[in-house]
Amino acid sequence: MSKRTTSKFKLDRRMGESVWGRGKSPVNKRSYGPGQHGQRRAKKLSDYGTQLQAKQKLKGYYGNITERQFRRYYQEASRRPGDTGENMIGLLERRLDAVVYRAKFAPTPFSARQLVSHGHVKVNGKRVTIASYSIREGDAIELSAKARDMALVLEAAKSPERDTPDYLEVVDGKSAKFLRTPKLSDVPYAVQMQPHLIVEFYSR
Repeated sequence: MSKRTTSKFKLDRRMGESVWGRGKSPVNKRSYGPGQHGQRRAKKLSDYGTQLQAKQKLKGYYGNITERQFRRYYQEASRRPGDTGENMIGLLERRLDAVVYRAKFAPTPFSARQLVSHGHVKVNGKRVTIASYSIREGDAIELSAKARDMALVLEAAKSPERDTPDYLEVVDGKSAKFLRTPKLSDVPYAVQMQPHLIVEFYSR
């Protein structure tokens, strides 16, 4: 289960935008930061502050990944040929909980992680309970029979807040096939993500 449960929308308030694009986000009504000093005029960020904010936003978007795990994604992305930022996005989108979220099996990345950890998701017919499990191109992901009737899953499937990206093929809201590793331009982020700033942050 995700570490962050009740306070996940604080990320929205801190960034000043609805990171997941959800209509119930408090930032839609209060665009200033959280806390008693939230309405003070925002200071201009330094280059370091801008890079750090980009990292915190992307890290928080995927269900508050730990710093150690996030750094490992960067290190793996930097070892691969091509653009490190693009590689990093591809690795993050191949996480099992991210695929479950993108397929609209769950309304949030947090609930997607919970579905996986509770054993409600199968990959190529085998139950997988590790949220960070890396999906390969051509892998089939399906929900257990019990999960298909959950209110959480039914709500997510009907949600108009987001669409299923074209690198996933979803069948009847019950199973999905991972067609290809996406690039940054393929991923339907609700806000702008800047992985190049994260690369600059870690390569200082």
